[in-house]
Amino acid sequence: MEINQELLLTKIKAAKNGSQSAFNYLLDTFWDSVYGFQLKKTGNAYESEDITIQTFSKAFKRIETFDEDYSFSTWLIAISKNIHVDMIRKQKSSIRSHTTSDQNEKVHCIADETPTIEDKLISEQHLAQLLTDIKQLKPHYQEVINLRYFQEKSYKEIAENLDEPMNNVKVKLLRAKKLLAQIIEDRKSV
Repeated sequence: MEINQELLLTKIKAAKNGSQSAFNYLLDTFWDSVYGFQLKKTGNAYESEDITIQTFSKAFKRIETFDEDYSFSTWLIAISKNIHVDMIRKQKSSIRSHTTSDQNEKVHCIADETPTIEDKLISEQHLAQLLTDIKQLKPHYQEVINLRYFQEKSYKEIAENLDEPMNNVKVKLLRAKKLLAQIIEDRKSV
């Protein structure tokens, strides 16, 4: 995929100034490459998705440290590699990691403060059809949608409920909303 470098730099600068739409652009543009990189490394879709969410969470939290003289995708991949290495270290140092898969089955969430196009699409759907669409999402995305839209939890409450950092919650909910909006759009176009 060819990325317009001028647009990319503009979006990075906007993200450094806190622009949600710039974060969305960066997430959309680089999600597949980070996820694909991790999928090749781990061979596990869930683990790859978890590492990718953590990568964007950490990147967005520390976006002001990114040096624009370097490649943004390389920076993301470096963050992703470090998160994967840390995860392996934690698994090796944990006695329980050999006896339980609870750690691998933790559910993460994402949240976004401003209503987006996806939010509007979601809120316009009939409840029964919406529930059918939500069931097509992976369970951890179903849970975050449920907590946010049906239980009306705040992002802070979701983070506490799932024992996850707020940035992870934000990235996961953003991703869940985009996937759900795509399911809704695909159904409408049939």
